[in-house]
Amino acid sequence: MNVQNIIKKLDAYERLMRLDKPIGILLLLWPTLWALLIAGQGRPDWIVVLIFVTGTVLMRSAGCVMNDIADSQYDGLVARTRHRPLVQNEVSKKEAYLLAAVLSIVAFTLVCTLNALTIKLSVAALLLAITYPLTKRFLAIPQAYLGIAFGMGIPMAFAAITGGIPMIAWVLLLANVFWAIAYDTEYAMVDRDDDLKIGIKSSAITFGKFDVIAVMLCYAVTLILLTLAGNRLMLGWAYYLGLVLATGIAAYHYFLIRARDKTNCFKAFLHNNWFGCAVFAGLFAHYFH
Repeated sequence: MNVQNIIKKLDAYERLMRLDKPIGILLLLWPTLWALLIAGQGRPDWIVVLIFVTGTVLMRSAGCVMNDIADSQYDGLVARTRHRPLVQNEVSKKEAYLLAAVLSIVAFTLVCTLNALTIKLSVAALLLAITYPLTKRFLAIPQAYLGIAFGMGIPMAFAAITGGIPMIAWVLLLANVFWAIAYDTEYAMVDRDDDLKIGIKSSAITFGKFDVIAVMLCYAVTLILLTLAGNRLMLGWAYYLGLVLATGIAAYHYFLIRARDKTNCFKAFLHNNWFGCAVFAGLFAHYFH
């Protein structure tokens, strides 16, 4: 294999892992960083933080590969996904399976430097990542399952730093579930027509004409749960200022999605990076102001 072919293959692997589209990593990372800050009372062990950040990138990449393997028969029928590497035969399924395995093994090796509870939770996180693509076949709102999968970094962070999983971790995980339903419904609104044709289930289809209302209600529940978490932790004004900013971002998303324009719905989905960032900024300001 010459240099040019190697470069093409590496590019295909990069796109298969979605490293060219880091939004998924960010949506997975922000809740984990919230939990690390809280569990470490503003000063988490930086080695643990580095392990979690690296593990997030690895497992998000592995999850994307697993998703494309599971959806390879459908992706060619959807406008947004028909150019993915597996569909275009730029990467074989054997290569994809091997890549997912290597990414998962490296991530698990990192987790093995942490305590036993965190290791056990990482196994559950892996099972959630593997099974999530299948839920789109039978769950009416697979986005809720995604929220659990994307939120596993929360109990893992508490387990790694405190050795246990306090109630506040489950409150944050539940908040993440509702946030995931909100942002991934915006994403599903882009693919709704294609998903209906091929028989894939999504929250956008389930909510139907109430999709915009459902998204905004999920944002509201997320913010309420984050407010309750702040109250339980006795966080200061800086944290709530972050929540006010997040509320403004959610309100902006309403204006993006209310007409159900696909371009604007996708823009709203991408913009959720700033929602997660706002909550993190509030936490960071609380601990360091």
